[in-house]
Amino acid sequence: MYRRNVQVCCNHRVRCLVEKPGEQQQQRSVFCVLQDGFPAMAEHLSQSELDYPFKLLEYFNGFRVSKVIFSACELGVFDLLLHSQKPLSAAEVSQELGTSEDGMERLLDVLVGIEILEVELTKGTAYYSSTDVANLYLAKSSPKSLHDMIIYQSQTIYPLWNNMVDAVREGKNQNEKTFGLSSEDIFSAIYRSEEQMLKFMGLMNSTWIIDGHDIVTAFDLTCFKSIVDVGGCSGALARELAKAYPASTVTVLDLPKVVQTAQKHFSQSDDTIHFHEGDFFEEDLPAADLYVLARIIHDWKEEKCLTLLKKIHAACQPGGGVLLVEALLFENHRGPIMAQIFSLNMLVQTEGKEHPPSRYTHMLIASGFSDVQH
Repeated sequence: MYRRNVQVCCNHRVRCLVEKPGEQQQQRSVFCVLQDGFPAMAEHLSQSELDYPFKLLEYFNGFRVSKVIFSACELGVFDLLLHSQKPLSAAEVSQELGTSEDGMERLLDVLVGIEILEVELTKGTAYYSSTDVANLYLAKSSPKSLHDMIIYQSQTIYPLWNNMVDAVREGKNQNEKTFGLSSEDIFSAIYRSEEQMLKFMGLMNSTWIIDGHDIVTAFDLTCFKSIVDVGGCSGALARELAKAYPASTVTVLDLPKVVQTAQKHFSQSDDTIHFHEGDFFEEDLPAADLYVLARIIHDWKEEKCLTLLKKIHAACQPGGGVLLVEALLFENHRGPIMAQIFSLNMLVQTEGKEHPPSRYTHMLIASGFSDVQH
């Protein structure tokens, strides 16, 4: 047995320790990658904040900043500026996108103010151009685009959060009030149409394009020759696994309609991953050395999570394991702020929540796993 310390620096820092069991060892090992290191939103308020609430006002206006970026993406501002051969005036942008000139100028000015666009004045006329960040992450045509994530946040998450007061009062998701759909079957709301399914799959695709490589390389998974990404959606994380471990067979397990949509809209010409149709709660799992649960546990109540983890434990090959990928809360309830916000989002949209490491450890041990590491 050997140990290897791994530290990964990325948007969501991952700190972990992996233990690799020897060939002869039969006990099932569990590997748990939990994202932490989210930046704190603010230090304690200083005297100047008590004199004038700068930070509070910034928080109050946060939703307006989000909606500015959402609106610019939906209108196609970033793609237009990316493909333009020169900076454009508000009149030129509005003409191309079919908007009012006055409204577009105000939108573009805010994007300049938050440093997503740049502006130059020539003979009294403002000409706008994209920054490198906007070209890389906000233009739909970029390979690292977050466009699908932004559209999902704007058209699904934003309306749900309008009913946050009711979610807190009732302790349940707001799919019925927001979309007129049952709050009991959370994925019937998420997959309520092919268009909505594509938006959600685009969200997950964007997530793993950004974080996937760091997640799959946080532990050395070379010893696992067969890997199943349970609820692997578009296959984006599975592709990162296949790239990092070319000697391993990687399979995505998801509902038939999700698999069919993934193969139709997200497949790549050089794909080496496989797809398996099935309901991981209701049907037998494909045999594997390692099962990956990436942002799956946080969707469900604990008793349902335990049912799934016990099922995976029973299906594991000797010496096999499970890889969990979730946002990790601090034990002392003091952060990280983004994980806390994710947990609140789970309240308004699903039946689950985010957890601190002790809770994941408890669930894993209760399901029969040992050697829990994070």
